[in-house]
Amino acid sequence: MKSGVALRRKHMSAFSYDVYAAKCPTRKALDRIADKWTALIVGLLAERTYRFGQLRRGIDGISQKVLTQTLRNMEMDGLVVRTPVDTSPPTVEYSLTPLGRTLIEPLAAIRDWAEQHIEELEAARASADAGVKRRPSKSARTGQ
Repeated sequence: MKSGVALRRKHMSAFSYDVYAAKCPTRKALDRIADKWTALIVGLLAERTYRFGQLRRGIDGISQKVLTQTLRNMEMDGLVVRTPVDTSPPTVEYSLTPLGRTLIEPLAAIRDWAEQHIEELEAARASADAGVKRRPSKSARTGQ
């Protein structure tokens, strides 16, 4: 079997990127898209444009601080566009950029996988936890 290094695809540019290399800039992209909040925000924005409060209500458990920071990071990465709306009081709308829209399908697959396999994951965790709890102490194993 070939190593993971040999199986990696090269990016269509003058540079060769390797997400497994510690200093590769692709790590930053992976950090952004592997974040649970990014995956959930992309899922909502795939449907339509949202105001900040609508996003916060749509993602149970996200704090205002985390939503603000995640949206700022996504905007800096070119995934989201922030559009001020001239209303009273002023509001802001968020939508996906064309680059952000490229994440809709892969992140939907990950969200779907999580929903489809959560019971298996929880059963595996429960089994592992039970094994840890039943495991005898070192002194019991060595007879000391």
